[in-house]
Amino acid sequence: MKKAKRNPVLQRLAERLELTLDERSESALLPAPALLRRCCQAALRPGVRHAQISLVMVDAEEGRQLNHDYRGKDYATNVLSFALNEGDFVPGLPLIGDLVLCAPVVEKEAAEQNKPLDAHYAHLLVHGMLHLQGYDHEVDEEAEIMEALETVILAQLGYPDPYLEEKH
Repeated sequence: MKKAKRNPVLQRLAERLELTLDERSESALLPAPALLRRCCQAALRPGVRHAQISLVMVDAEEGRQLNHDYRGKDYATNVLSFALNEGDFVPGLPLIGDLVLCAPVVEKEAAEQNKPLDAHYAHLLVHGMLHLQGYDHEVDEEAEIMEALETVILAQLGYPDPYLEEKH
């Protein structure tokens, strides 16, 4: 029996990302693990040789508590990013971080914005991964860079520009 050939480029991309998934949300609408991996891989910038990312899906109560504890805001938010070394790369070390997505918030936002749920998850995963790599949107110039990069990555994944309505 012949062995299936593997695409070496895809193999190298897969080796760049070590992704663990912890589903603590009771939502029945969580995206497939393959979509989560694909989005996180797509958001890895060229300078990242290896990444160890923990992806945690939580319900509103835990999302609110984490947002309160780490950002001082008393509500559940869609995505929280926790980077070891605050997104600064340390030569020789992998990118290490946690992404926490609050499933009920993501679902509510997608419905309010008339977006497919998988497209909204894709956007938030890319957004969170960029935060882990040091991108931010606190200053207008940085926000423009980050949003443009998100738009390009999402287009490569087959999703529309999440900022299209804001641009008009």
